[in-house]
Amino acid sequence: MNSRFLIIGQGLAGTALAWRLHQRGVAFCVVDRDEERTSSKVAAGLVTPITGMRLNLNWRYGELYPEALAFYQGLEVRLHQRFYHEVPIVRLLRDEKAAALWEKRRLQPEVQPYLRPLQTPLVDPAFFANPHGGFEQRHSGWLDSAAFLKASRDFFQSMGAWQSGEVSPESLTLLDSGLSWNDQFFSTAIFCTGWEAALHPWFNWVPFRSARGTVLNLRADTGHERRIINRGCWLLPRPDGSLRAGPTYELDFDLPHEPSPLALAALDQKLRSLLVQDFAITGTQTGVRPIIQGHQALIGRHPGRPQVAFMNGLGSKGVLRAPWVARQLVDHLLDAAPIESGLDLAGNV
Repeated sequence: MNSRFLIIGQGLAGTALAWRLHQRGVAFCVVDRDEERTSSKVAAGLVTPITGMRLNLNWRYGELYPEALAFYQGLEVRLHQRFYHEVPIVRLLRDEKAAALWEKRRLQPEVQPYLRPLQTPLVDPAFFANPHGGFEQRHSGWLDSAAFLKASRDFFQSMGAWQSGEVSPESLTLLDSGLSWNDQFFSTAIFCTGWEAALHPWFNWVPFRSARGTVLNLRADTGHERRIINRGCWLLPRPDGSLRAGPTYELDFDLPHEPSPLALAALDQKLRSLLVQDFAITGTQTGVRPIIQGHQALIGRHPGRPQVAFMNGLGSKGVLRAPWVARQLVDHLLDAAPIESGLDLAGNV
């Protein structure tokens, strides 16, 4: 195999893609701007089976979760560092309507494997308000995505396969058999640039509907709670004793790293309805989730420029989806394996 791939962007998508290529023994170079604040670094990295207002089972969870778990745990062994924390997620129901919906949903066979036996009380009433009940999920957890990205970057850099920089369309020279960048030849350049791909002249036709989100760092008394608690917003206890909470969800925004006061006020109100004790906000982190309307992700070669490929649109489910989606793309690029119609970039022109 003489292929060498240029991976542009080292968020969750680019990192998973690089590892999948490395597992296949294929050469690559990751080029990343190495910014302090990106959506992948800001993300809480939650992995939850039952999700959304409709309390549905997450898309293809039975297939994606085992692959994601094996992927991250395998890399923990290789990199001698822990990233993935398998912990229960407690979903507290928001109102009577949600409680009535759950009474029907919980009986469905597909959700049964992901429910833990209901305990009473579900949460400690001295710390959490729970007027409408809820349930506890298993086969769930969170990825310390910032630590995972840094450890991966350090590994790639140690093998001469990572560098800081920016790749613009003007800096790429497309050739019949590949392309060149910075006096280096590559068989394919793969853009994993998140929401900013919507601004790229080669991808501005992709139906992005990205959302800005803010995560808070908190100081609060939650007793001995070590599970993730979710009602209207989530609260994540970290191993060092700190707390994170979020997110906001803003579809209309100008600045990618500046949350609106209204969004922060709404999140503050949700936290006050969840937490019995008072809390203090010690910091905020904001990024933009790359969301593509009508798709769980899009991958594949550019329909007019086969030397260029694309992996994007993982949204808030990036930790869960990235290993599976990256493998699908690598199998396509190396083995000409077909891409599912709903994921195929070329099929959405």
